[in-house]
Order: sequence, then structure tokens, then C-alpha cells
Amino acid sequence: MSEPVDLGARAAPQTSAWAPGAPARPAAPTDALEQAIRAAREALLGLQQPDGHWVFELEADCTIPAEYIMMMHYLDEIDAPLQQRLAVYLRSHQQPEGGWPLYTGGHMDLSCTVKAYFALKLAGDDPQSEHMRRARAAVLAAGGAAHANVFTRIALALFGEVPWRAVPYIPVEIMLLPRWFPFHLEKVSYWSRTVMVPLFVLCTLKPVARNPHRVNIRELFTVQPQEERHYFRLPERGRLLARVFFTLDRVFRVLDPLIPRAMRAVAIRRAERWTLERLNGEDGLGAIFPAMVNALEMMVLLGYAADDPRRVTAKRALEKLVVEQGDRAYCQPCVSPIWDTGLACLALQAVGDAQSLSSVHRALLWQQPRQVLDPVGDWRAKRPALRSGGWAFQYGNAHYPDLDDTAVVVWSMQAAPESEQFAYNIERALDWLVGMQSEGGGFAAFDADNTHYNLNYIPFADHGALLDPPTSDVTARVVTVLARAARPQDRAALERAIAFLRREQETDGSWFGRWGTNYIYGTWSVLVAFEAAAIAPSDPAVARAVEWLRSRQNADGGWGESNDSYDRQRYGDRPFPSTPYQTAWALLGLISAGQRTTAVVRRGIEFLLRTQQQGLWSHPSFTAPGFPRVFYLKYHGYSAYFPLWALAAYRHGS
Repeated sequence: MSEPVDLGARAAPQTSAWAPGAPARPAAPTDALEQAIRAAREALLGLQQPDGHWVFELEADCTIPAEYIMMMHYLDEIDAPLQQRLAVYLRSHQQPEGGWPLYTGGHMDLSCTVKAYFALKLAGDDPQSEHMRRARAAVLAAGGAAHANVFTRIALALFGEVPWRAVPYIPVEIMLLPRWFPFHLEKVSYWSRTVMVPLFVLCTLKPVARNPHRVNIRELFTVQPQEERHYFRLPERGRLLARVFFTLDRVFRVLDPLIPRAMRAVAIRRAERWTLERLNGEDGLGAIFPAMVNALEMMVLLGYAADDPRRVTAKRALEKLVVEQGDRAYCQPCVSPIWDTGLACLALQAVGDAQSLSSVHRALLWQQPRQVLDPVGDWRAKRPALRSGGWAFQYGNAHYPDLDDTAVVVWSMQAAPESEQFAYNIERALDWLVGMQSEGGGFAAFDADNTHYNLNYIPFADHGALLDPPTSDVTARVVTVLARAARPQDRAALERAIAFLRREQETDGSWFGRWGTNYIYGTWSVLVAFEAAAIAPSDPAVARAVEWLRSRQNADGGWGESNDSYDRQRYGDRPFPSTPYQTAWALLGLISAGQRTTAVVRRGIEFLLRTQQQGLWSHPSFTAPGFPRVFYLKYHGYSAYFPLWALAAYRHGS
């Protein structure tokens, strides 16, 4: 695996306000635009890996590096130098008030703060030091560690910090449930599946971390953990259904001793076999950090020797996620080479010069053999007769290709001068995409019809992200490539997808962004798709979206949106500082909607020209949700390729 690129955080957020009525400045001089495009192109080409692909850092909140430290102490396999570098990273992200947020500029998150405090104490930080006192005060002010989320309480239970009654009852016998049962693995998302299966084993056998230094965090509880009686709280919505699930949880917990040992042994073997089948080499189970940690800890619990090749490989997969930065380090939640490469290709294809297109061709040749053509994948449970044809997000994740990455790669292959060279790949991918359409006409990221919404009320699902339903942004990407291909056999699927997008438009004209922050991302995605589908700028849906984007332009000419926008009820509908990547999304959407020559677009272009640094752009904000309101990501590449793409689209008028 190649090392991800770090663009740094060289630009401070620009404080501004929405001012759609501000007077327009003159259009950007042609020479300034050309210089900016040339500098950005050269910088992006300079970051291309020798084999043709791009990969940028993918950063999450501090729960991931904290969990890495906790994992080392759980196993008693402590890399002391790495631990200290991870601790430096954690300390550097602590807020003045004492807690840790889920994204830059966000509010303190209790669960993240509990894990960061625990990790720092495990790493040797004195609990009486100033930063630890501030963290402890923040946790206690928020009600104490007992009110952390389910995943945090499970981690604490594994260390003996809370009793097992503090976590949901998730026995390994779930592996034996039939498909018709209200809960089944096939009814939840891929990320839930890969995290849960090894977790079933851990929560059933209830091991205790080795924790060689016997560190505890009892000081973070307002009531001693054994005496606490309020670990679970009913959600604000769906309280009746949640109450039913909580009652069933208590009943099954009482019945647990009656489960035959033979049945339990069969279930454990099934969970073990399921995990090993998807272990995925050095890319790891599901190629995502939480699942990989659970898989390794399950293997240790089941007696896999330290030199067992499968255990060694599982640990190596985790080590490859670590990013070293001098005296500090952090752990990525996963890696994004297919996504980064696909988007970088689209940006360079918009530039369109010979050097850019040559680099894109090398990148597409790198992408080509990574298409998943083998008959594997959990998605087949819903589509058993459908031929494989997608790409994953990571270097390797054959069981879990995703539609968004597949659409982006196909889009770039369609736009390549050598598109005939990729004709077979394009056809296989389009067939797979169409076959993965959900019943309502939309497309999800990894599965079809993953819409058992009642499961979001089970005690395990307090994060509200158990499912993978269709979304506007993924659907828009699929619409884009289906419309560009214009295959007669796709017409019905395309029309149903467009109808889905029309239904999903918000009352203010925007679209929700599930996989990018947030309404600017969703609106850009759909406007590009509508242009590809020849939906005219005069269409009411397009006109409303344009007006919404115009109204959100800041006084500095840019656009911005915080992850606070995922909680409108709490934070309202307020302005946010401009960012280069969100400005690029807004510009690409407006240009697709026929607004290229407007003053609004010219001012946005000028913002990008003013904020360019050393060829590219940077910004400290987190760019996307992993799960809205729960887990967020910073794609370091977004400030590299999206602004270049917008400048090139403005120059070419498309």
C-alpha cells in the first residue's frame, strides 16, 4: 500500500456570512485562471503514485487513535514509541474546555472524550495533570461515562470498567437466526455486519482485557458502575418500539443460561468461519478499523497463537492504517485509493491537456484490474443472479464493492479518449449498478433495499446508523453514468432514479448529502446528474436548487457548511465559513445548471483563486460523515482535486 498524502491544514477558516445580494466583482482574469489551473494540475500530478493511483490521508475523530491504544493494552502488545506518538496526537486535539469533538470546530462528544481520556491514562498520563483534570471535569459535567454510547460501553466492559448489563444483549446465537426472523445479518449494513459478527463472540464469552498496568477510569463515573441502573435511555423518536426491544433484551438476558452449550459452540464456529472468509488479507475485515480490531481480538480470544498467519495478517492490516507524522501519529479508519483516484481523474479530465490525460490513462489502467468480477459479496443475498462488476473503496475489499466508487470509476472511463479500452469494464459495472437499484428507485452505497428502519430502535443501534438505505448523492452518481451511457436497457431504471431524486429534494431546494457535508454536497451531486440526464436549467427542481445555492454564497464569494448542519434541530440553519472544497461543489453544481456566466459563479471562482496555496488548497474542516451525527471524516484529497475540477469546468464552460 502506498503512503497517503497529507495536504496539511494550512488555511484558517474564513469568517463570513451569507450575502447573496452583494455586488459582483469583475470576472477572474484569464491569465490568473490559467496560472491557477496550471499550478493545481502540476501539484496534483506530483502526488500521483508511481503505479498511477492517488491516495490521500483519511482522518477521523480521536476515537480511532484512542481505540488503537486501548487495543494494544487489551492484547498486552504495546508499541511504546507508537503509543507516545498517538498520545501526542490526542493531546493536540483536546478542546480548551477539556473534551474532544467529533470534527474540527464541533462540540464536545462524551463518548469520544471518555475513550481519549482512557487512552491517555493507559499511555501513562498523570490523571492529576491539567489536561486530564479538564477532560475529567468535562465528562462528569456531561453525566459521566455511564452515558457514553453503546460501542464505548462495550469497550469499557471488555476492560472490566462497567458490568456486562451495561451493554446490549447480543449473543453469538444471532448467527443461527433464519432470514425470516425480525433481526438477521442480511438486514443490516455491511459496516454493521463486519463489526457485529466478531463482537458477538466477544460479548458472549465476555473476556477481560489483559490491561498489564491495571489502569481504570472509575473517576469518570458519577455513580459507581456496579450500582448504576440507567445505562440505557429511550430515544426521542420511536419510544414505544424501543421500549419493546428493551423489554426483549431483558427477557433474552434472563434466558441466556438456558442456551445449550452445543448450540453456542455451533454459533461460535459459524461466526468464526464468517469472519475468516472475509478476513481480506492485509486490507482487513471489511477494510474498516472497528471490524478489524474486533476480528483480531476475537481470534486472540479463540486461541489463535501469536504466530498464526491469520492473526499476524489481521494485526498487520491494522498497522497499515497508522500515519506517522514526526513526533505524533494517528490511525485512519480506512483508506480511500479508489475514491481518490477516481475523483482526481475527473478533475484532470476537466483540465483536458495531454499531460493530464496521460496521467489519467495510467490511473485507469491501475483501476481496471481492481474491478470485482468474482462471484463474491454479501450484496448477493438480495441479488443472487446478478453478475459482479463493482469497485470497492479501499485497495482490496472484494466482499463489499460500493456503488458510489463504481459510478465514479465508470464516469472517468467513459470520459477517457481510450474509453473503448475499458468497454467491458464499463458494461459489467453498469449492469451491476442497475441490478442494485432499490425498490423505490434510489441507490444505496453497498446493498439493495437495506431499509428495515425498525432495527434502528434496538438497544445496540443507539448510533442510528445500522442501515444502508438509498441516498440522493449515490443515486445522483449512478444517474450520471447511466445517462452518459444512454443504453436503451437502462431507460426504465434511469427514470425511476430521477423520480426518486425529485421526491428527495428538500423544501428549500437542496438535497441532503449522506456521504459528504452536507446539503451543498447533495445538491452538487444531483445538479450534475440532472445535466447528464438533459434536464433543462428551466426545470423547477433545478431552478429551486440554483436559488438555494445562490442564497448560501458567503460575502467572500465562497460557500461553506459545517457538520453541525446534520443536527438542524439543535444548531438551526445558520451560515458557515467558506471552504475550498464546498465552494468547488457549489460552483460545479451551478455550472451544470447553466449558471457559468453569472456573477455568483465569478465570485466563487475568485474565492478559489485567492485561497490557493502552493498549487492546491487546504482546510482544517472535516469534509464528510461516516455516519451523520455520530462519526465524521476528513478526506485530505477534497481540497486538492475538487477546486481544480471547478476551475477547469469554469474555463471550459461545462
